[in-house]
Amino acid sequence: MKTYKKIGLTVLALSTIIALQACGTSPTKSTDKASSDQTTITVATDADTKPFTYSEDGKATGYDVEVARAVFKELPEYKLKVEITDFDSVVAGVDSGRYQLGANDVGWKKERAEKYYFSAPLSKSNNAVAVKSALKVAGFKDLAGKSTEVLPSANFTTTLKAYNDANPDKASQLNYVDGNYPIASRLSDVDSGKIDFILYDAISLKTIIKDKGLSDLKVVNIKSDTVDAHDGLEYFIFTKDEAGKKLQGKVDKVLKKLQANGKLKELSEKYFGGDFVPSADYYK
Repeated sequence: MKTYKKIGLTVLALSTIIALQACGTSPTKSTDKASSDQTTITVATDADTKPFTYSEDGKATGYDVEVARAVFKELPEYKLKVEITDFDSVVAGVDSGRYQLGANDVGWKKERAEKYYFSAPLSKSNNAVAVKSALKVAGFKDLAGKSTEVLPSANFTTTLKAYNDANPDKASQLNYVDGNYPIASRLSDVDSGKIDFILYDAISLKTIIKDKGLSDLKVVNIKSDTVDAHDGLEYFIFTKDEAGKKLQGKVDKVLKKLQANGKLKELSEKYFGGDFVPSADYYK
């Protein structure tokens, strides 16, 4: 009798183990397999260029970041990881291969095109200056002798340097600051009178000035003497290698889809307060 009871308990235990394995192990294996089949793509952003990229409750968000998330939602073979760093490290990190993609209101310039692949454009705005309301500005000539703060690797710095080199008698004063010094602090320096102006993206300037309540500042659209076809456009950047080229092709294909189905417009209206999505011609 005891022997039968032991056999019965053994069978019951084995049945229970098999049932638990059938219910619990299979999904875990499936999840592990799905994860192992994905390639992790690390996107770098400084989370300090609102509304393109900023931090909210410790999480990176903004137009560029959410466009990246929308893109990779359409690419299940990749797993997207967002890492926050300073702006100089965004471009340097993509250059070194530490990051596969940079999402930070990055503008096109020839020197960068030699080091990175660029996506189709994400948005189109205007270059502009933030100045005290009393200062009249129509062009760079009106900034002669005026001071500003710039990042070494920023497009706006290149634009100002090019103007200064071509017009030494009308040059502005460029004070270089570290990549960790946020644009909001530089705008506060204009407001306090420490510097006279900031050359930046019009969308960002208007957003930050409104958020920070810097009511004594105004934003004036400004053009350089030589208008480049890339002016006002911003992009993702990729590593300049075979993997980066492959990723660029896939991302551009999805961007074209998101432009056509209205997703980019939806995100633009949410983060910019209007439709700043380039026309379909840019996605051909």
